[in-house]
Amino acid sequence: MTKTWGITFFAVLIWSGVYPKDYFIWLLEVFPAIIALVLLWLTRRRFPFTPLAYQLILVHSIILMIGGHYTYAEVPLFDWVRQALELERNNYDKVGHFAQGFVPAVIAREILLRNGVVTGQRWLSFIVVSICLAISAFYELIEWWVAVLSGTAAEAFLGTQGDIWDTQSDMAVAMIGAILALAVLSNYHDKQIRMLQTTK
Repeated sequence: MTKTWGITFFAVLIWSGVYPKDYFIWLLEVFPAIIALVLLWLTRRRFPFTPLAYQLILVHSIILMIGGHYTYAEVPLFDWVRQALELERNNYDKVGHFAQGFVPAVIAREILLRNGVVTGQRWLSFIVVSICLAISAFYELIEWWVAVLSGTAAEAFLGTQGDIWDTQSDMAVAMIGAILALAVLSNYHDKQIRMLQTTK
């Protein structure tokens, strides 16, 4: 984590918290980013991640903060895309769920490799995708629990926009994100892991 990383994180967090659509929804949406920040701070010396992992975590956090400010169903740019392409819904939540697979794939891969938990590439890829699907499924359960308990905030937090298959498609998009991250970033990620290990 660098100063630039921290400044960017807090700048977007502050922006997102200024007159959001709904403060309760905002808190629910940005809470995972805040938890990530705390965990990264606590582990920064014992287990510093690669620059790639930190950059992706920041991007994912920004996605969460934007969704928290507007709610996922009402992000203006994606309303424009919906109208321009004559889509049935605002699809910003799919960006969030794609990141929910893409970013944890790199984090899980790094933890497994650096701790020597898995060495074979095929098993590594299978386990990483499985972890990302488990995270996605658990998040869907959290959305359900919060929706049941909050009542009035359910529709805004869930962001289903009338799509009965929203939960399933969210998980599918997360899986695609995880697979794509492994396909595109594995070699580059390996180089960064080697560089990190040689500088210790």
